Amino acid sequence: MDPELLTLLVTREMPFGKYKGRLIADLPGNYLNWFAREGFPPGEIGRLLALMHELDHNGLKPLLDPLRGKK
Repeated sequence: MDPELLTLLVTREMPFGKYKGRLIADLPGNYLNWFAREGFPPGEIGRLLALMHELDHNGLKPLLDPLRGKK
């Protein structure tokens, strides 16, 4: 797994939708599950949402805690 992608999860904000402006890492699981069912958007945002869904689904969100606040 690319560490740079993990850093993007805790620094990149959701650019659209109900949770616009919220960090990808802070999106609720049910929202990520919706994307998993309906389809992730194309491009980088879709890849980040899919990765965050995997982390959330497998209970691995705490792995992101050490990355928060780092730039």
